[in-house]
Amino acid sequence: MTEERDEASHSSSSNFRERIRDIKWASLVKMSKQWLRNPLNMALFLWILVVAVSGAILFMVMTGMLNAVLPKKSQRDVWFEVNNQILNALFTLMCLYQHPKRFYHLVLLCRWKQEEDDAKALEKVYCEKGARKPNERFHMMVVVLLLHLNCFAQYALCGLNLGFRRSERPPVGVGICVSFAIAAPAAAGLYTILSPLGKEYGDEENPVDSKVSLERRYSFASRDDESDLEWRGGVLDIWEDIKVSYLSLLCTFCVFGWNMERIGFGNMYVHIATFVLFCLAPFFIFNLAAINIDNEVVREGLGYMGIVLCVFGLLYGGFWRIQMRKRFKLPGYSFCCGRPAVADCTLWLFCCWCSLAQEVRTANAYEIVEDKLCKRREEEVIKVDEDGVVDPSCLPEKMNTTMASSSSISLSRPSGDEALSPPSPPFIHREAT
Repeated sequence: MTEERDEASHSSSSNFRERIRDIKWASLVKMSKQWLRNPLNMALFLWILVVAVSGAILFMVMTGMLNAVLPKKSQRDVWFEVNNQILNALFTLMCLYQHPKRFYHLVLLCRWKQEEDDAKALEKVYCEKGARKPNERFHMMVVVLLLHLNCFAQYALCGLNLGFRRSERPPVGVGICVSFAIAAPAAAGLYTILSPLGKEYGDEENPVDSKVSLERRYSFASRDDESDLEWRGGVLDIWEDIKVSYLSLLCTFCVFGWNMERIGFGNMYVHIATFVLFCLAPFFIFNLAAINIDNEVVREGLGYMGIVLCVFGLLYGGFWRIQMRKRFKLPGYSFCCGRPAVADCTLWLFCCWCSLAQEVRTANAYEIVEDKLCKRREEEVIKVDEDGVVDPSCLPEKMNTTMASSSSISLSRPSGDEALSPPSPPFIHREAT
């Protein structure tokens, strides 16, 4: 028996070593670097790192593994409360950042207009491969309600941690809140996988936007070469449109959300609420968490941490500037190590109002036709001389070709009693004399 056990353990260890050797570490490192280049993934990685460190310290304090380092009970209580409040603040901030989008999804599910983009937006988030599923509204409603339960349980736990000291905190209430805060997202994930939302059906088809709106299909815009697209003015050219500059300064959050919605990056109110929470919530959460900590240095440290996180909340605008530049193929700045993404984030950190004004001016200068920026038709002025004759050199190429073909057709017709209708060039703009 012992020899068989030894052989089994030896074979399992050898198989484990072979599997480790089969891992392509170079490709894994390359994928990790590529993943970290996304600013959102980088922020998520830092959040996970801080949660892991604070959670490990809290676990070691609770299990007595640090009794040799922290011999006094008062010291252990301070370390417990500090890490407990840090974890509470981080999880509360994560729920606050996610809750505006979850409320928006709940609104879409309540009104549920299948013929519009509501169902398609939800299918991209909750359905496998973004395809339509049977009874998808009911299943998505279950998932969204479970995610809301997760947020509200975390808010209740945050209230208990901020409103009571450790000795006065009700353990039953803390246990119930922690249980629901952990179980709700886990149940939502399992339900998404096991329900029809996570299954593939042979006869399903990916939703195709076959009904393109007339406004987008026949918009008065001419498609430019994508290489000709550029930002409207420099970052510091605030005098180019002083009205936009003042609005960007005085109503930053509202202007940002409005601009994101009109260029196709989501709901305006979701962007406004999320941006406000990114820039204000850390200050209040960390300063409230510091109230129940007796150490003065730690209290000040938590307060400064909240201020720093509020400043870095401006990176939310930098993230969406990156998305705007990539989607519409706008030129990037290379003053930060030659990396446009880093330059976009730097612009929002050190000159957020100027950067927002430039984005709004750029969106004003173009029209969006099928998710591409195109020059507005009213900017293409066709010059007409004093006799009302159009100068062909000022016509766009397509319009000039159309006029030439129309003229040749009219000249080839035989003269007679038939009434001939002269060609009328479209979109003629007479200059004001």
